[in-house]
Amino acid sequence: MRRRAPGEQVAPYRHRRDGPALRTLARTLTTWLRANLPALEAAEPPMPVEDRAADTWEPLVAVADLAGGPWPDRARRACETLTALRDGAAVPSDRIRLLADCRAIFRTAGVTDTQNRPGIPSSILLDHLRADAEAPWAEYGKSGTGLTAMKLGQLLAEYEIRSTNIRFGPPHGQVKGYYQADFTDAWQRYCPGPEAVPPAEASQPSQPSPPSSAPGRVIPLGRLKPSHTTTAQPTAGTA
Repeated sequence: MRRRAPGEQVAPYRHRRDGPALRTLARTLTTWLRANLPALEAAEPPMPVEDRAADTWEPLVAVADLAGGPWPDRARRACETLTALRDGAAVPSDRIRLLADCRAIFRTAGVTDTQNRPGIPSSILLDHLRADAEAPWAEYGKSGTGLTAMKLGQLLAEYEIRSTNIRFGPPHGQVKGYYQADFTDAWQRYCPGPEAVPPAEASQPSQPSPPSSAPGRVIPLGRLKPSHTTTAQPTAGTA
């Protein structure tokens, strides 16, 4: 599930319409859980939170670990984000911090491709991220060697942001990079604010500039809007 963007509308839950599909899903999950119950009962998954929050989330994280694929990471991300929202934490998760830091870098280091579309080479984005002494990216990861291009791609892919081959002007040429437009939806959903890159400003080509010595601003998580809905109906322009 994605956070609702400002102005996005969702359809209300209707028992007659939505109930049959949810009951079918419940039966499927029950069958799967019963077959794996011994493994789940013995599971002691590593938790990203502590104390009462860990007790609450442990069963769901154990199920995610057993399911495999992207689910272990997604479950822990949801655990961190929702726990921070509940506690009113001012420090967002690393992923929200990454989105906010990328937005700040686009303002200072973004360039345009040969068709004048704002973007940034992956290498420049990584250099600026790791250069911020106040950010976690220089020593990110279990080994402490810093954020890599592969890990950056994995983190951004969770928001449907992916690198591609982009043809920039000199001195970059054709390299892997990211388009600014691919970040817009995630910025609006997860770190909205006046710091968003102004379209008129971003459309002007510029040469890469050295990273600022001042730490980028961290955008606090906003509280989720209450909703009792399950089916999203995006407005025009929302994927």
